Amino acid sequence: MTATDFNQKNIDRFHAQKGRGIDPWGDNLLLLTSRGAKSGAQITTPLVYRRQGDDLVVVASKGGAPDHPRWYENVQVNPEVEVEVAAEDGIERLKLTARAVPEGEERDRLYGYMAEVWPAFRDYEAKTDRKIPVVVLERRS
Repeated sequence: MTATDFNQKNIDRFHAQKGRGIDPWGDNLLLLTSRGAKSGAQITTPLVYRRQGDDLVVVASKGGAPDHPRWYENVQVNPEVEVEVAAEDGIERLKLTARAVPEGEERDRLYGYMAEVWPAFRDYEAKTDRKIPVVVLERRS
């Protein structure tokens, strides 16, 4: 199964289950739609997330691969994104701005915060030499 097939399977499951109980992530999966940095195409990626106040936090882990995921490169060039998350009455669609946090104290704190909901992030960090960035998805003002 390719990464694209894997993502599409989880996008379909997310929609069918209205973002709830998506194994193995439970209710901690969102769909991030970003614009391709080179292609300009809209690309949707399922990601583990956690709320922090009004913001949503995601990790550009790519399972600990040596390079950043494509979506991370996309949001650095085109930070205005759309996100789908589970809501009480179905799926909520939000227009947010992605802010990359590639290093530093905030990144380290948020990475630990995310590892609390998805402990595999610690394994991914140990697998790679790169510093895995965190992305904060902030409400547009």
